[in-house]
Amino acid sequence: MDRGGTIYLYRAPALLERSRLAEAYNRAMALTLRSYEPRDFAALYRLDQSCFPAGISYSKTTLRYFLTIPSADCVVAVEDGKIAGFVVSEENPPLAHIITLDVEERHRRRGVATALLQKIESNLAARSVRSILLETAITNEAAVAFWQRHGYRIEATLKRYYLGRLDAYEMRKILPAPVRKSGMQPGETN
Repeated sequence: MDRGGTIYLYRAPALLERSRLAEAYNRAMALTLRSYEPRDFAALYRLDQSCFPAGISYSKTTLRYFLTIPSADCVVAVEDGKIAGFVVSEENPPLAHIITLDVEERHRRRGVATALLQKIESNLAARSVRSILLETAITNEAAVAFWQRHGYRIEATLKRYYLGRLDAYEMRKILPAPVRKSGMQPGETN
């Protein structure tokens, strides 16, 4: 209600209590982001198998390859001692490629994917990456919307990309140029 230019909001007590409970729950469910460790492999493999259908999910050999190539980075999200999600990228600055971003179903829509994405983008930017590519199935509307919300734009449609029959979007995000300290010349480092 407007009273002399000030807006007063009324919240029903039940809504206020639910809001407080949600805030307490979110504080209690602390998410930790850390680098991949070899002991994580079995859990990451199981998670990838649960996130994608057969033929699109990675084999053990392929996932191990992506996790161990020198240009790879993997960030793991842990909650209550259990892996909630992970993201894998490979890089060749100024370019990088997101290989996969997987989040356990019960952790979806709670900010886990966003936290993982922000961390991997920060890691890549610190290593002079300026452009990140990824692929996602055009039928995966939730994934396309997620990537678009985070600044990724559709660059191309890759015909029959998955399983020789499912089309994918190639998506790209251009990372902002690093901010140089005042008085620094091009080529100087901080």
